[in-house]
Amino acid sequence: MAKIPHTSSQLTAAESLGQLSDPIRLRMMRVLCVHELSVGELIRVIQIPQSSGSRHLKLLAEGGWVVRRSVGPATFYRVVLDDLPGTMRGIWLAVRDELDGLADSQGDDQRVRSVLSERVTDSSAFFGAHAGQWDGVRNDMFGRFFTDRALLSLIDPRWRVADLGCGTGNCTELLAPWVERVVAVDRSAAMLEGARARLTNASVPTDHIEFVEGELSELPLASGSVDAAVCMLVIHHIDEPVVALREIRRVLTSERGGGVVLLVDMCEHTNEEYRRGMGHTHLGFSNERVIGMLGDAGFGSIRVNNLRPDVNSSGPPLFAAVARVLDT
Repeated sequence: MAKIPHTSSQLTAAESLGQLSDPIRLRMMRVLCVHELSVGELIRVIQIPQSSGSRHLKLLAEGGWVVRRSVGPATFYRVVLDDLPGTMRGIWLAVRDELDGLADSQGDDQRVRSVLSERVTDSSAFFGAHAGQWDGVRNDMFGRFFTDRALLSLIDPRWRVADLGCGTGNCTELLAPWVERVVAVDRSAAMLEGARARLTNASVPTDHIEFVEGELSELPLASGSVDAAVCMLVIHHIDEPVVALREIRRVLTSERGGGVVLLVDMCEHTNEEYRRGMGHTHLGFSNERVIGMLGDAGFGSIRVNNLRPDVNSSGPPLFAAVARVLDT
């Protein structure tokens, strides 16, 4: 491994601390302590521009915090704890464990897994393994989304499904061919008009779709009128999520094997810009909080799965929570 010469012997402890003072560099150090990553992989994990990533890595390299290894045109970086001088190692160990509890760390870890998974596939394809090539061949022939859409056929075709906070109808469009009825609910009349236009343009029949204007905290639906409810990227906008979840529980029925709610929303994060610029009330939710909210609303059989993030996306990681109405 070709190492960048350590310059730390010329640095004071205060100067070493200064090199780690930026939150981005701390996140980089935390990831690189466990994984050796290229510049391109690291910036996808941390979700920053290439120029910023290169600048931060240069500072860490010049300070002797990271070592690098070249493989062809690619350069990989890693923190080798045993190679750090004593003062630097002590500084890093003092702060490393505290980083695991930060909201950004969970997202970083999920994106690392995605990056490494892609690397395995790319490597297999490079070395001619048919299994590694097959995803690319299949995507070229049939597109990337047919698997997800085909799995919708597993839904009970007798179900009436509420798409709550439907927006411009993305979820309604996907559900409509597979179920008996879809009730698309949104607080915005303009969004509902957009949903109608979307479905018309997509040539989706709308005779079994009902568009309803209303608030999630006071749904204009009869009790027990739907078998399943879907709530995509909505709960973080609601002041009192448990109130809305109780309303969702009220309109659900467990007949025909229903009584199911699916929530998809953001994992807990620290990006205050979402609150200021996009009107988010909550900066995502921890798994524990999701379980607690659903339980307080009267749901059971709660499962929360963190979704594999798209490394080309810029937002926080997402979770999918599924729960069922408890029999009373």
